Amino acid sequence: MEKILIASSNDQAAGVLAKLVKEMYSGCRISVAATATDAKRTVSNSELDCVIINTPLKDDHDSELCEIVSATTDAACIIIAKADICDILWDEVEDFGAMVLPKPLSRSDFFKSMRFVSSARNRMLGIRSENFKLKKKLEEIRIVNRAKLALMTYLGFTEKQAHRYIEKEAMDLRCTKLEIAEKVIRMYEV
Repeated sequence: MEKILIASSNDQAAGVLAKLVKEMYSGCRISVAATATDAKRTVSNSELDCVIINTPLKDDHDSELCEIVSATTDAACIIIAKADICDILWDEVEDFGAMVLPKPLSRSDFFKSMRFVSSARNRMLGIRSENFKLKKKLEEIRIVNRAKLALMTYLGFTEKQAHRYIEKEAMDLRCTKLEIAEKVIRMYEV
């Protein structure tokens, strides 16, 4: 993890958390926000890997910042709260993929949690990347199919002939099938 935000109204707790984070990730950049408003501003203005929320924050409901982090970033989120409200918070933030840790927080539990959210975040980013690639490939297939339909409609090609035409043009012109398909669509679909 390279960029971590610690949101804590308690300066001493923020210092302890920053020290623990530096033990794990010595090269990471840590930002500290004393209020939820400052934390929201930081979240909206920078790409973060993780947001650690030490509750309660003076100007926010405990789960609202977590919801914003989840909705607008790829950052992992850890909430540290009094033990008696952890179950309530779990219910509120479960859908946001956040982890809730009870106070008092042990060093060992914090390190385990950081490792877990880091690996979960990496897995999510991998899935998101794969999803993006699949969407791009699906869009390419749709465009090629539109081009084949145009060739079939306007030139009387069979589907096999249209497919072969697009492939051969791509090989002959040393470009992708997508580029040929886009040219065909521009030519025949007005």
